[in-house]
Amino acid sequence: MAVADALVSFFNEPRNVVVVALCVAITAMIHQRQKSKRGLPLPPGPPGHWLLGNTLPNAFAYRKFEEWTKEYGPIFTIRQGFSTTVVIGRMQAAMDIMEKEGAATVDRPVSIAAGDTLSGGMRVLLTPAGERFKKMRRYVRLTMSATVPFFLPSSVTTSGPSFQYTTFRCRRARTATVYSPRAMPLVHAARAIDLDAALHAHLQPKAVTSYHPVMMKYARQHIIDLIEDPSQHQEHAKRYSASVVMALAYGKDPKSHNDPDIVAVNECLTRLGNNLRPGLWKVDVFPFLKYIPGYLDELKEGHAQELGLFKTQLLQVKQAMERGEEVRDSFGKYLLGRQAELELSDDETAYLAGSMFGAGSDTTASAISVSVMAAACYPETQKRVQEELDRVIGNQRAPTVADQNDLPQAMAFVLETLRWRPVTAGGFAHKTTKDLIWKDYVIPKGTTVMGNVWAVGRDPEYFPDPESFNPQRWLTGDGKLKEDMKSFPFGFGRRVCPGQHMAVSSIFLNTVLTQWAFNIKADPTAPIDPLAFTESANAHPVPFKVILEPRAASSIEGVRELIEDYGL
Repeated sequence: MAVADALVSFFNEPRNVVVVALCVAITAMIHQRQKSKRGLPLPPGPPGHWLLGNTLPNAFAYRKFEEWTKEYGPIFTIRQGFSTTVVIGRMQAAMDIMEKEGAATVDRPVSIAAGDTLSGGMRVLLTPAGERFKKMRRYVRLTMSATVPFFLPSSVTTSGPSFQYTTFRCRRARTATVYSPRAMPLVHAARAIDLDAALHAHLQPKAVTSYHPVMMKYARQHIIDLIEDPSQHQEHAKRYSASVVMALAYGKDPKSHNDPDIVAVNECLTRLGNNLRPGLWKVDVFPFLKYIPGYLDELKEGHAQELGLFKTQLLQVKQAMERGEEVRDSFGKYLLGRQAELELSDDETAYLAGSMFGAGSDTTASAISVSVMAAACYPETQKRVQEELDRVIGNQRAPTVADQNDLPQAMAFVLETLRWRPVTAGGFAHKTTKDLIWKDYVIPKGTTVMGNVWAVGRDPEYFPDPESFNPQRWLTGDGKLKEDMKSFPFGFGRRVCPGQHMAVSSIFLNTVLTQWAFNIKADPTAPIDPLAFTESANAHPVPFKVILEPRAASSIEGVRELIEDYGL
């Protein structure tokens, strides 16, 4: 305690802070030069201040990174204080460095702000590889022991064909075993410690088929919400995503986008996204700032609110179980039943259950809104999807996830949505565990590496005319989905987003349902700005207006009748 008091007193003196900063900066620069003495330089990059390094914009840094990619090449170096970051902005470089060298880029840099403080060191997405991941590996293996998903309704069987992705392409598997989705929120742990190919295969989207009944239930409600109040279409998308998560995590059934649980979940996700922006918190560049009294109070308060939300939700499940009530199967119920076996503290149990929120909820909601934006801005692409829906589905029933194989044009629309306006446009930071050589450059061990999804998706070699919204780029000449496209919008290497398959299925389902039910048109009185997005790391379109005209039936009430029994 005396040491801590002394440190606080020391750093209260501004000149002491300056002296320490100078000493550490000089040491870091010397160390960096020593690390780069392999006869090869670091990648080039923009000049910066000798001490502070490069100045990043407070918002939309990924767009600035794209400019620097055009100026300095496929990879470039930026420096902030004591930290060196290599940014990757082209597809081939991303594949070479982050995919082929996945074992060497599996780690995460220490995140004092969003990771240690806001998340209490318990958010798997941000946790560096180490002992915590070894512990999580055991959870993955234990949760893989069951093959029947905990939330699957008894009326749904798992004996039919499942869907399996090759990159984004969906195909029917000849045989399929549905593995428990309990492992899905823990997949980062498995990837982070280099599990073998067999475990990796077990975590592929065979399990996603078991999510379909839940998705369909809330997709039906999504269409009904759009019928009742189309002006709130973005809030309805958030409600859909959060409802799926609440059902899987806690067995809950939120009733509207104003439901307190939905509001709390979305506030939690917004807070996280806002605090993940590169360069926002200088403590991640100058770690000694964490000793300044009050500096991190905002994040500590956010962590208390977030943990309180997770614990409250789980406590409600626990209390219902203790009262002997019939409790819906959920991830939270499963964890409570095996808490002692898994050697989890109460906080860890609550955070693990809450980690379902990170499995695509926020990104899915944004991507659904982007698909609506694209349909309104590019009506000719919507028309192609609707022609395919008329040919394959007709108007006697609504499309389901099971139609995915038969709707390549619709799937191409989804994939182009994810490329055109990627939700996590800047990507997440990785850290190298050894020196990496790429062409004539060295990326030293311990360097932060970021795959800039925005720039990779605008690589003209892979995506000609990248600013245009063109779903046809995802199709071969005979109308089949291309198999060589990478799932870069969800990240790279062994820390790719664990919820990507669930997210793609959700985006596909809501896209085809909406375009089957309605003609989506831009409102001529309120032009849409396709570049107007929030500043969060998980960006959402700023509110925009569309007109929804009934299409599946001659009237809105007719659409309601067609969708009434969907997914029930």
